[in-house]
Amino acid sequence: MIKSMTGFGKATAEIPQKKISIEIKSLNSKSLDLNARLPWLYKEKEAEVRNLISQKLDRGKIDLTINFDVLDNEIVPVINKNVVKNYYQQLKEIAGELKINADDQLLSTIMRLPDALKTEKPELDEEEWLLVREKLIEAVEQLDGYRIEEGKSIETDLTRAVGKILTLLKEVEGFEGDRIKKIRERLNASLAENVGTENIDKNRFEQEIIFYLEKLDINEEKVRLRKHCEYFLEKIASLPPNGKILNFISQEIGREVNTIGSKANDASIQKLVVMMKDELERIKEQSLNVL
Repeated sequence: MIKSMTGFGKATAEIPQKKISIEIKSLNSKSLDLNARLPWLYKEKEAEVRNLISQKLDRGKIDLTINFDVLDNEIVPVINKNVVKNYYQQLKEIAGELKINADDQLLSTIMRLPDALKTEKPELDEEEWLLVREKLIEAVEQLDGYRIEEGKSIETDLTRAVGKILTLLKEVEGFEGDRIKKIRERLNASLAENVGTENIDKNRFEQEIIFYLEKLDINEEKVRLRKHCEYFLEKIASLPPNGKILNFISQEIGREVNTIGSKANDASIQKLVVMMKDELERIKEQSLNVL
């Protein structure tokens, strides 16, 4: 089974004074990269949030946002009596010295001065946090479900691409007999043209041909390529996380395909190799998004 690293989850909850919303999304990344944006009230729980997400989401660039809207203003400003009294005494003295009658205006003036009002931030209620935690788990599970669904699509595409490479590999085998024959004929024609048929040592020529053809032999590469493809399909069916190993196997597949192409010495096989590389690019691109 394959899981994508791309996903999205959302959950909301309401308590008497607040509406809480949680959004979490993920993109592909080599490791777990979590960016958590929490309101000040939940900051003390950030370590718990990070631990919960790291346990459930193995890898990816994760963006988490938790917000709340206050439905009924629970933070009511309180008059700071001592500060107001102090302001009043000082302003009363100044008004007397300046012989100004400012009694009617003093209070409204004082209330606009710094620290005349104070707000007390509420502490996090444990029941509220348990609800937020429950909704966070719900959003994470929704994201994980999204990853599974997208993973099915990726698995289908990868399986098709690897199957296509194996089909093309079988077609390569059909051209091998002609390839050896063409190489022999090309070398014979070249020697006859440049040296002359009568000057060719047949035994030495056969030895050189055997040595040359051994260098162009692609049987080992074909066996390894087939094994790599079969192993790739096997790992697709294993439990995630398996993205890193699929990426590694795709590199090994690419190495064998490139070697076959460099040794081919045949236009028909080269064409098949180009088609294999096209499928391999799709595999590499999709493997990067596998968890």
